[in-house]
Amino acid sequence: MRRSRAGFPKRVSNAIASWFAKSSGERTPKTRAIAGTLGEALRYGENPHQWAAFYRTGERRFGVATATQVQGKELSYNNFNDTDAAYELVAEFDPAEADAVAIIKHANPCGVATAKTLAEAYRKALACDPVSAFGGIVALNRALDAEAAGEIVKIFTEIIIAPEASDEAKAIVAEKKNLRLLLAGGLPDPKAEGLSFRSLSGGFLVQSRDNGIAESELRIVTKRKPSKSELADLIFAFTVAKHVKSNAIVYARDGATVGIGAGQMSRIDAARMAAWKAGEAAVAQGLGQSLTVGSVAASDAFFPFADGLKAIAEAGATAVIQPGGSLRDDEVIAAADEAGLAMVFAGLRHFRH
Repeated sequence: MRRSRAGFPKRVSNAIASWFAKSSGERTPKTRAIAGTLGEALRYGENPHQWAAFYRTGERRFGVATATQVQGKELSYNNFNDTDAAYELVAEFDPAEADAVAIIKHANPCGVATAKTLAEAYRKALACDPVSAFGGIVALNRALDAEAAGEIVKIFTEIIIAPEASDEAKAIVAEKKNLRLLLAGGLPDPKAEGLSFRSLSGGFLVQSRDNGIAESELRIVTKRKPSKSELADLIFAFTVAKHVKSNAIVYARDGATVGIGAGQMSRIDAARMAAWKAGEAAVAQGLGQSLTVGSVAASDAFFPFADGLKAIAEAGATAVIQPGGSLRDDEVIAAADEAGLAMVFAGLRHFRH
């Protein structure tokens, strides 16, 4: 075992150094160690030829690491990753204000909604992209009840995660023996500080968790101001965009996503993809026009050109929220004014790679 100059095993020295760095509040200590306790060995990693395991750290944050699995087969590597993404997203919405449901597929949301009941929120979230929701992860911001459970089990779902569940809901889920039900015991605080890590060849990156909240920084930059309902939907859409892989565009209406464009190399492609998916969902529902008509849109980063903003206007959106800060902000604002859109600068970027 390799030892430090002080005679301690190297891993012990690293752990001590990390503890002192955390205690002192130092952001970039000379030495940083990552330690965890084996939770379980997994069948394989992202793909069958990769081995994998789940480790718990000392951070006490409600989620997949604290969850009790009520039923269903063991979680896979991808299950852990997607469930964490789903629960972190749904926790953005305070259960004291509204019931919220997020449906996740491959770490990206395919539908998110708030409503007066979980069942209603689930139906609204599902309507955004019912095709992608098949085999997805469903996260709830309050205890799963029987009505919501009855809705969720109507289609194939991999995992449900919630703070708790009623006995009636557990009984309904139990009828689907392969459906995993995870009870986390609480919600993670989206405003809490924390660290995130990403491995690189020969090292790793560390950054603070994205706990930014944009509401206090909002600035209206167009001639037309957003209505009260538009502003509420703008904040909702921008909150969801925080959890969508970049480049990201999110269309929303009445507290629900109606189109999500994720992980595109250009922002205009993200806008067009989200609008296309909204159009497909409208056709599936037998509607006469796209779900983006009358919606609002959020962009996780600024528009480098006005073309992305114009694509959103063509989709029928009436208001847009974006961070601002582009060299061509004036051009983008002028395009919004020409289209009659209200636009808000959030002053905050939400890249997610």
